[in-house]
Amino acid sequence: MKIVQINICPDRSTGTIMMNIHNKLIEEKIESYIVWGRGRKAKNEKEIYMNDKLGVYMHALYTRLTDKTGFASKRATKKLLRKLEEIQPDIIHLHNVHGYYINIEMLFKYIKKNNKKVIWTLHDCWAFTGHCAYFDMVKCDKWKKQCEHCPQKSTYPKSFKDLSKWNYKKKKELFTNLDITIVTPSKWLANLVEESFLKEYEVKVINNGIDDEIFKPRESDFRIKYNLEDKKIILGVASNWAERKGLKDFILLSQKLSDEFKIVLVGLSDNQIKELPDNMLKLPKTHSAIELAEIYSTSDIYFNPSKEETFGMTTIESLLCKTPVIVYNCTALPEIIKSNNGAIVDEGNIEQVIEKINTIIREENKIVFQNEYTKSNMVENYINLYSLIQNNK
Repeated sequence: MKIVQINICPDRSTGTIMMNIHNKLIEEKIESYIVWGRGRKAKNEKEIYMNDKLGVYMHALYTRLTDKTGFASKRATKKLLRKLEEIQPDIIHLHNVHGYYINIEMLFKYIKKNNKKVIWTLHDCWAFTGHCAYFDMVKCDKWKKQCEHCPQKSTYPKSFKDLSKWNYKKKKELFTNLDITIVTPSKWLANLVEESFLKEYEVKVINNGIDDEIFKPRESDFRIKYNLEDKKIILGVASNWAERKGLKDFILLSQKLSDEFKIVLVGLSDNQIKELPDNMLKLPKTHSAIELAEIYSTSDIYFNPSKEETFGMTTIESLLCKTPVIVYNCTALPEIIKSNNGAIVDEGNIEQVIEKINTIIREENKIVFQNEYTKSNMVENYINLYSLIQNNK
């Protein structure tokens, strides 16, 4: 069995998922290749870096001018298709095919012409909209029938034009009537897929998995280093604190919490560190997963005020470190919360957040965590799916 996975990058959340699957396949003596368009160079013959930095830049510019993201990067995609011809994979496993690195028209025409079996893990909603990757914050449901007059053309993938109607029709044409199995990390996203033009496909839920050898309770000097020995720490983590991640909610929370508490935010940009209130501990992104696990472990509560999440990786990381979480009652995050690991509150209700913080601190919740969110469980589920699809020739 030969597997080729394709993603925008080999790191971050989606890239880590791809790498974890790839490494286990190699360990199991299954022929596996990974392909990406943006990031580090390849380290061996099983890794394929499309290596077209100019093409990525031009694709982003093309998107700004035309709103046709996914329809540039022809040179890099030709290179990819030549590699696929050489490898002749039994299954092509797609992750994010947006991100200015690949031409979806060329790729999906190749898939159709060669009758390739495809697993497509959707990490957001981009595959079935005419523009955006998320739409809950603007309460848009045009994607169910026909996108047009997009209210989010200024959000990723940003464009001066609105070609959402054309994009929607083109995606529907390219992405349907193929041999595809859709995978989503949450029931919430699976339900959306079943309302979209991708509803003809079987949809399986495989939760994203976290490395529980890294994310587990850890000792550290974090409190001493930042003079927080007498504080209750409310933690927030994001790789990109975009509006949907709820940074404004942390500002509101900081205005209402007593001096007993300290908000600690990780993953901030330089500008955000300058602009946020001084009553927070403001930290940039850490490139050490172990350091991040130490921060989770020493915190009292993890608050994830995100309004749009297809799963919630940081929430799981916190729980694996035995730190209870508070989330909003929107998108996929409530699926993670059980009565013994945290609380769900109404979106934007800071008073409820404070109430739950006090309850959790008072009751000293003991986390009981199920293993469905571990890396090993996720990888096993994907390998079983590969075998199932391969055997159903």
